[in-house]
Amino acid sequence: MSKTMNDIQVPDEIRQAALNVRDHAYVPYSDHPVGAVLISESGKTYTGCNVESANYKGLCAEASAIAALVSSGERQIRKIYVIGPGEHLCTPCGDCRQRIREFAIPATEIVVLDGAGAPLKHYTMDELLPDSFGPENLNKTSGMG
Repeated sequence: MSKTMNDIQVPDEIRQAALNVRDHAYVPYSDHPVGAVLISESGKTYTGCNVESANYKGLCAEASAIAALVSSGERQIRKIYVIGPGEHLCTPCGDCRQRIREFAIPATEIVVLDGAGAPLKHYTMDELLPDSFGPENLNKTSGMG
């Protein structure tokens, strides 16, 4: 069940981290900076921003934060905050929804912030990516391969 925005509290240190990392985004082509702050199951915080390249294949903020999580040896996301440049929703793209799903736990929360760091919308993993396909859907003992 979705929480109302009145129920969502963004700690000041998370809001500031989201603003700071978004402001470090490298976006010379889209001019659309995005930041992500994720909290791992251990309680550690990882940040990421989008990084564009001249061939228009960039790295999303969520993917950047997940790479930092995995690089540190962790594998589970408790909560992730995504912040874009304006007052509109800046939800994870389809690829990032699947990336988040890969490392989600049943209680993973996704919070989308407005450009000032205030919460706009809250999602559960099932709301963000219903009927998703994950690691548990792979049958590695099927005898194939």
